[in-house]
Amino acid sequence: MKIVGVTACTTGIAHTYMAQEALERECKRRGYEVKIETQGGMGIDNELTEEDILEADAVILAIAIGIEGEERFEEKQDDGKVLLLDPSKVIKNVIDVVDQLEKL
Repeated sequence: MKIVGVTACTTGIAHTYMAQEALERECKRRGYEVKIETQGGMGIDNELTEEDILEADAVILAIAIGIEGEERFEEKQDDGKVLLLDPSKVIKNVIDVVDQLEKL
């Protein structure tokens, strides 16, 4: 399974990177390919390519604010392959979040 996503919190510091780390750790534990873009205080890091998004089985948008390039995920959203939630939910219960991604 290939999962991609974006994390972004209101201040662009702690929760953005904590959610990224939690997702990467849990996906790797399950043997999934994962790439998480962060949109934080330092700008955009690990930016997803169009190819990354097209090849993904599921997309997670763990965001508490509007993000740059959200339109990139419209096709996946139309296909029901996008999970949108607050970064704090990822941090608190990443196992359940990845379980939800598996069901998309």
